[in-house]
Amino acid sequence: MKIATYNVNSIRKRFDILLPWLRRHKPDVMCLQETKVQDHDFPLDAFADLPYVINFCGQKSYNGVAILSRTEPEDVAFGFQDGEAEEDTTRLARVVIQGIPIINTYIPQGFALDSPKYAYKLKWFQRLKRYFSRNLSANKPAIWCGDMNVAPEPIDVHHPEKHKKHVCFHEDVRQAYQETMSWGFVDVFRHHYPRKQQFTFWDYRRPDAMEANRGWRIDHMMVTRSLLPHSQTIKVDVNARKAEQPSDHTILWADFSV
Repeated sequence: MKIATYNVNSIRKRFDILLPWLRRHKPDVMCLQETKVQDHDFPLDAFADLPYVINFCGQKSYNGVAILSRTEPEDVAFGFQDGEAEEDTTRLARVVIQGIPIINTYIPQGFALDSPKYAYKLKWFQRLKRYFSRNLSANKPAIWCGDMNVAPEPIDVHHPEKHKKHVCFHEDVRQAYQETMSWGFVDVFRHHYPRKQQFTFWDYRRPDAMEANRGWRIDHMMVTRSLLPHSQTIKVDVNARKAEQPSDHTILWADFSV
């Protein structure tokens, strides 16, 4: 099973990157974040000649998640569905493919350390860990991927000494992320490449970021330990970021022998 994740930062602006990539690489599952389109406007026609079932939940201008799969999912769900106020159906999706739950998340960025949005981000991770406990088993195969808006280690961000107070690298958010992972997930990229520096995001606001490789690794793919022995490879395709009119993120994909 080949699985990919990509923050498109507006799906309607990324057809020239996304559609050729799907045709060339033929993933079994593609998880998208920041689709930025209401459900009734989702561009299904653009995918008409591709062999994908598309499940999505979006809103105008912000957020939005979608999962493309070559087979009809056995189950589909959006949002936490935990009885609390539901504000994030457009940030969290779950499908079950070949008996394996796949979680696609677009985690809040946080804005600033003194912002309520940052406190909300930290609580989001706590809520997500409870979501895993309700919907998954740590002893069975499961995959969690998406834009996590966290660089877990110093190696995962350029000049880490300058970003200690950044909402995607502050010690509090890194701890919250690790506590959520401790439920039973392992970082597939770090499993294969313990010491490799590889970014998945280069900020638009810094025009030379890509050329100077001033980036962040904030897009991740995690699996439960029972699935880890089936992990064959994981790659970051930087060409998607180098293309014309790119997202500020690029595509992360992995192969599993299941």
